[in-house]
Parts: sequence; C-alpha cells; structure tokens
Amino acid sequence: MIPANVLAIIFSIVVSAIAIGILCYPLFVKWQRDRLMAQPFPKSWLSIIESNLSVYSCLTAEQQKELQGYIQIFLKEKQFIGCLGLQITEEIKVTIAASACLLLFCDRKTYFPNLRSVLVYPTAYIVNETVMSSAYVVEERRVARLGESWTKDQLVLSWEQVKQDTLNWQDGHNVVLHEFAHQLDQEDGIAEGVPILPRALDYEVWSKVMTAEYLQLCDRVENGKKTVLDSYGATNPAEFFAVATETFFEKPNQLNQKHPSLYELLQRYYRLDPQIWLG
Repeated sequence: MIPANVLAIIFSIVVSAIAIGILCYPLFVKWQRDRLMAQPFPKSWLSIIESNLSVYSCLTAEQQKELQGYIQIFLKEKQFIGCLGLQITEEIKVTIAASACLLLFCDRKTYFPNLRSVLVYPTAYIVNETVMSSAYVVEERRVARLGESWTKDQLVLSWEQVKQDTLNWQDGHNVVLHEFAHQLDQEDGIAEGVPILPRALDYEVWSKVMTAEYLQLCDRVENGKKTVLDSYGATNPAEFFAVATETFFEKPNQLNQKHPSLYELLQRYYRLDPQIWLG
C-alpha cells in the first residue's frame, strides 16, 4: 500500500502537470498555427482555388497570402467526412476551406472553434423534421437540405451545391458562406444572429441596425416586394445574419445601395469591402 505522504506528492505532481498543460496549450496552438501560416502553399491547392474561387484573383497579394495561411490551418484542424459514398478529395476540402476562410479576414484567429467535422453529401440530403402544424398537432416530415450548421461540432454541406455556388458567384447564394456564418453566430453556444463582437459597445449598434433591417425584410417578404436579401432571411434573426453575410460577399454593390447601414455594419465586422473585389 502506498503511504499517504507519497500519494499526496504524486497527486501534487499530477495536478501541477495538468495546470502547466492547460497554461501551455494555447501557446502550443499559436506556435503550430504560426508555423502553418509560414509554410509554402501547395501548388495543387493553389490551382484549385484559382479555378474554383472566382474572387481569389481580385484579392491583394497580401490578402491572398493571408487566405492561404488560414486554409492551411483550417485543413489541419478540421476533419472532412464523405457521406453516402462520396470520396473526399483535395478539391472538395480546399474549395470549401477557401470559401469558409473568407470570413476570417478580420483577424478572427479562433478558426470556428466549435467545429470539428465537415460532413459532405454528394447532393441534397434528406432529414426528418418535426414541426408544430397547430397548437396541438406535431407533424414529422422528410425534407431535403443543402447544408446545416450544428451548435456542437459538425457542419453539413452538399458538394453539388458548393460547386454550383462557386461557379455562380454574385447570385447571392452561397451555402458555405451561409453555414459558416452560422458557426460564427454559434461560437457562444446560441444561434441568435449576434456573433461575438470585439467590444461591448458594438452590441448596441449591432442590435439597432440588424433589428431594423430584419423587420424591414420581414415586411417586404410579407407584402410580396422584391428584395436584394433572400427571403429566407426573414425566417429568424439567425438566418437573417447568414443570408446577409451571403449577400455582403456576393452582391456587395446592391447591398450597399439598398441597405447602406447593414453593409457598413458587416464591413466593420468582417473588416473587408467586397465592392473592391467585384468592381
């Protein structure tokens, strides 16, 4: 039997080791990420980006270098899983990572911390959805989806839709931007259309602008009026933020013209001006 004083020493050593590990882990992660940022970007990956991400050629040389670093870190830290027989290829991983990492330009070095795995289906996939059809009736139905973001550790995408979106940039629809905007929103564990902001004062401005814009979209959709923002954004504030993000990156000129306050807010948040990219 181990003496009590020896057990106490062992316990103290274990606790100290755990404490040191907790303190050192963030430094190790930063060191590893800095190494990845500095590594040469694979030529095969660059070819994929140049072919599949049309706005890449519009970025400055500095932005291209920065995006390459984000992609390398993203692909190192996230797992890709093919569903229904889909084989995950370099093209699938790099194309998705390149679009997702456009959301990281604002020096957001958390790299979607809640996300562990990206599940990719070959086409739209079917899920069972439970809805309240009335106050006393619960209805279960099967619906087709193109993507979804979970608050825990997974994000789901349709590869067919991803390809369509990358080929049709500027149509206002981008499933990768949409679902990864949800990831930003869900960093605090709640999907409410309010991502983590740099300063406490920013939340008041965010609430004022986003609430007004969301209610305006709801009103226009309800009255059948044309909108720059997709009508799906009227579903709830979380979907509004995701749809606004898609529109910001894909239809910046139209968004700034019709909704200057919203564009300015997103420009400050993402620290980018996509109008420069698209002319």
